[in-house]
Amino acid sequence: MARVKIAKPDSVDDPAVKDIFAWVTQMEGSVPNHFYVELNYPEFFVAKLGATKVLWEAGELDMEEIQHVGIVVSKDNGCPYCTAAFCTILNHGLGSAEDYVSRLVLGGADAVEENRLRVLLDYALKVNRDPAGIEDNDILALRDAGLTDKGIVQLTHLVSDFASYNRLNLALQTDYDYRDFWRELAFHRGS
Repeated sequence: MARVKIAKPDSVDDPAVKDIFAWVTQMEGSVPNHFYVELNYPEFFVAKLGATKVLWEAGELDMEEIQHVGIVVSKDNGCPYCTAAFCTILNHGLGSAEDYVSRLVLGGADAVEENRLRVLLDYALKVNRDPAGIEDNDILALRDAGLTDKGIVQLTHLVSDFASYNRLNLALQTDYDYRDFWRELAFHRGS
């Protein structure tokens, strides 16, 4: 059970929250519990999700690349909730085949054949595990994969953004409301 209330309002009047809920419903099929946990601090909810929206829509990485990063970072951080959320977006919202998403969950960057995406995921995992360990060669590999300074900053912020959601959902034990399939696949456990 979540450590804070799942704040499901009867109605939503704030246009920014309505827009966020409409987008997440399109991508995931419904509004997940994470968003209701965030509504316990509505001022930050709008700001945080607004920043996430900028990261997801106004950079050099496309939405599929972003969800790949979300999956590998969330799994790396041991967050079943977020791993399932980003699997749901990649599968349900973006139409990637379930067997492909499953291979990604199980194999991480090694399951990816496309070089650019593999470079992005390797960098994301390295930033997640040891940000001070990033070397010039890591940045050069991103440039060779087509990123400019903007894309490098975007990718680095994405890792941080995903990790912050991981921490929130782990610490507050957000009630899991995704398909058990993703949690069992990634972490070999059920409810």
